[in-house]
Amino acid sequence: MKAALQDFITYMSEVKKASVNTIMSYQNDLTKLIKHLADQNVTDIGKINETNLNSYILNMEREGMSPATVSRNIASIKAFILYLVRKGRLQNDPTERMHAPKVEKKPPQTLSLDQINGLMEQPDITTMKGIRDKAMLELLYATGIRVSELISIRLEDINLKNRFLTCCNASKERIIPFGNMAKQALENYFMKARTELVGNMDTNICFTNLSGEPMSRQGFWKIIKSYGKIAGIEDEITPQILRNSFAVHMIDNGADIQSIQELLGHSDVATTQVYMQNRNKKVREVYAQAHPRA
Repeated sequence: MKAALQDFITYMSEVKKASVNTIMSYQNDLTKLIKHLADQNVTDIGKINETNLNSYILNMEREGMSPATVSRNIASIKAFILYLVRKGRLQNDPTERMHAPKVEKKPPQTLSLDQINGLMEQPDITTMKGIRDKAMLELLYATGIRVSELISIRLEDINLKNRFLTCCNASKERIIPFGNMAKQALENYFMKARTELVGNMDTNICFTNLSGEPMSRQGFWKIIKSYGKIAGIEDEITPQILRNSFAVHMIDNGADIQSIQELLGHSDVATTQVYMQNRNKKVREVYAQAHPRA
């Protein structure tokens, strides 16, 4: 069954051109499913059925997993099973009657402008590490890119003169402008830190760790989390929160939803519309305060 999973992952990556994040989600979700099935002595693909799949879903719910997590796992399972059916590995689709739980859409968590400014002030730009961290934070907030995209940026992807970033994700490519603050931070990084950090390593990756190797997702998560604490921000900060803040702050300042969709790289505008919830809430608050008959 593990071989079938690897075939599916290869198919999603090379044929469907799924994003790195999507591939990782499939890999993690389906590896857990296969382990659960093995614990139930189900090691043959032909023995996968509605009963043992439903037992796995019920097990996740008993463990207190959120509806969003359960829903994502069901989507992963459905995609995998459909692949097996189309390849003739399964005769029937045991997920036909499987429905994801209703997920309440909450407004995305964001930072205020004051919190953003406070966060950007934390890196010590008298050190190479601080110069690098400042450049990464400024570019992340300036462009709204994903953390997987940030750590994969190559030198040739950045056009400092015209202030734009070429972001490649699977088969998609998008051009994202960035502002003067990000430009200054990048120029400082290239002039004062990157050469020293890279050392003798032959790499065109823009941001490296202190050993000159490509930065990992976990490495950057630790960086942003530590600066959030130093800045006195109570809630834990993640790269996704900076991406959310980019979108919401742009919308608050008049950007249209289609432009935000293009900048974020969403294939469906419905994914982007979640950022309108904060805007709609603010409009209602203004109305309640300002309208004489509210």
